[in-house]
Amino acid sequence: MLPSAFYHWKEQTWDLYLVDSFALDQASNTYTVKIKSDLTWSDGKPITAQDYLTTFWCQWVLGSPLWDYIDKIAAPDDHTFTMKMNQPAPVVERYLLHSNIIPTQQYGDIAEQARKIAEGGGSASSEPAAALNTKLVKYQPENYIASGPFTIDYKSMSNSQLTLIKNTHGYAADRVKFDRIVIYNGETPEISPLVLSKDIDYATNGFPVASAKQFESLGYEILRPPTYSGPALYMSFDKQPEFTDVRVRQALNHAIDHARNGSTALGSSGKPTKYYSGFSDFLVDAWVSPDQKSALNDYGYDQDKAASLLEAAGWKRSGNSWRLPNGKAAAYELLFPSDYADWSGAAKDLGEQLTKFGIPIKLRGVVSTQQPINVYKSDFQLAIQAWGNSAQPYPYFSFVAAFLNYNYPLAKNNGGRGIDYALKRNVAGFGKVDIQKLIEATGSGTDQDTLIANTTKLARIFNAELPIIPLFERLGNSPALNGVRVKNFPTNDDPLITNSLYADNLVILAMLSGELEPVAK
Repeated sequence: MLPSAFYHWKEQTWDLYLVDSFALDQASNTYTVKIKSDLTWSDGKPITAQDYLTTFWCQWVLGSPLWDYIDKIAAPDDHTFTMKMNQPAPVVERYLLHSNIIPTQQYGDIAEQARKIAEGGGSASSEPAAALNTKLVKYQPENYIASGPFTIDYKSMSNSQLTLIKNTHGYAADRVKFDRIVIYNGETPEISPLVLSKDIDYATNGFPVASAKQFESLGYEILRPPTYSGPALYMSFDKQPEFTDVRVRQALNHAIDHARNGSTALGSSGKPTKYYSGFSDFLVDAWVSPDQKSALNDYGYDQDKAASLLEAAGWKRSGNSWRLPNGKAAAYELLFPSDYADWSGAAKDLGEQLTKFGIPIKLRGVVSTQQPINVYKSDFQLAIQAWGNSAQPYPYFSFVAAFLNYNYPLAKNNGGRGIDYALKRNVAGFGKVDIQKLIEATGSGTDQDTLIANTTKLARIFNAELPIIPLFERLGNSPALNGVRVKNFPTNDDPLITNSLYADNLVILAMLSGELEPVAK
């Protein structure tokens, strides 16, 4: 299923797919989308504005943040869809155009029930909506109905792979030059052997440095698009109250050689962070006021500075180790997802660095399906989890990831308080702040100067506070094999290389545009 459009992250422009146009009427805070008139689903039924209603009512059932910003959707005719905002917000455009549109013939009944609950005064957290949410989450259609150039070959499906076959009715089917795509499922340990055997032409896993070098020796080119995210060091402020002193967090950041950590984990794809703004360095020029960028501390590797900050916070050296103000030894367990090869490498190197600095680290690896649950439930001292946002080009979403995702406002949905970092606090240079309200301000309004000012303020607060400590920014290290089944993949010089690896992927865009070609038989 395709979205209405794909985004060009650097140019901040859209490639329109299912729609001919979109426009915002600022007077009424209403977006209007004009849907292409000649589109059909793979079952032959037309794609209409009703499918847009179905899509966004189902998002209401699922509790999408979109509905915090809108209060009405409508379909004036078969090819016109409107979305009215209750407050201007740039993130609405992303939700509107980048949501995968789903078919009414499968999800329409649930969407209609959602509409009746909402228009009857019920909320998405009401009992009827919760029951409908459960029904939607458990719903498994008998067949996949596609809007794009491929559909699923059900005979090929297994736990490890599936095959996509051409959907001749789909959008861009006339441009796409491949008739069949085999998709393999698995984390890095499962996918690596398939790359080595050249059964895979392109992969997006986080491969270790040694594996990437092996792939290059076999003829693969390594593509390095940004992911706008990476691993970060999380601290339990409840279990380890010494971390509530901002000087301790700043000291830890100075004590870590981030360039070494990134290189150890991912080689050239582990890029040390420069600005520590809470979002990707690739977005800083667009979202931080030029006169304020120099105010962001780059936290250069400086263990003398780290020691000075710890001593100011009451820590004391004892031989080759550190003791807390209460006299206890500073020693911690570091929880990391054991099946993520790149994050595992980052965790092991971080443990070595801090241990050598005098803070012994014991590593505890847990599979990635369980490790986030431990973090949500505050069952950790230190942990590796994500910072940034690979799916959204607005800093707002990265701030949500940094301050909220694994903190008490959202961790409570998973039975815990996460890092338990207080969001109402005094911040040097800013006084008393309510960080949750500041986050909302970075996603509200349409005046770009105001949005930049709000984003700049919160970037400076993140930079000073370091509620989590980004270790490095992950670039893709995606092996791409030219000349076997695919003539030529995009290169690292392609203008679209700045698109996020996991959102508006440049290889998918190249395929949908027809630029990606098979090797001539």
